[in-house]
Amino acid sequence: MKINPQSPTSLYEQLRSQIIEQIEVGELIAGSKLPAVRPLAADLGVAPYTVARVYRVLEQDGFLETRGRNGTVVKGQPGSAEALLQVDATAYAARAKELGVTSDVALQFATAALAFLSGTRSSTK
Repeated sequence: MKINPQSPTSLYEQLRSQIIEQIEVGELIAGSKLPAVRPLAADLGVAPYTVARVYRVLEQDGFLETRGRNGTVVKGQPGSAEALLQVDATAYAARAKELGVTSDVALQFATAALAFLSGTRSSTK
């Protein structure tokens, strides 16, 4: 995220729109943890209030979820199937990592499961 203090667009709006855009294009997926308010404000050169306000409004709009001391995470695009699936994909990836399964193997299993459900065949190694 980058803020342009010379832009006619407010710092608040620049940050808000960048977070929404990153969610919409999949750069920030559901379950992704956002930086804490103070460190992000310092990195961007804005007041902590600005970051806190953006997080609060995006939470009200359904894009983010604040988990108290555990931080703020992306919920995804409000009401979208993709957001729900991203949450499940994040949980699947975390479980694969926990089990020591490589990304390649985890992707093979996911691909095979999708192929099975769509009625096509895919082999796993």
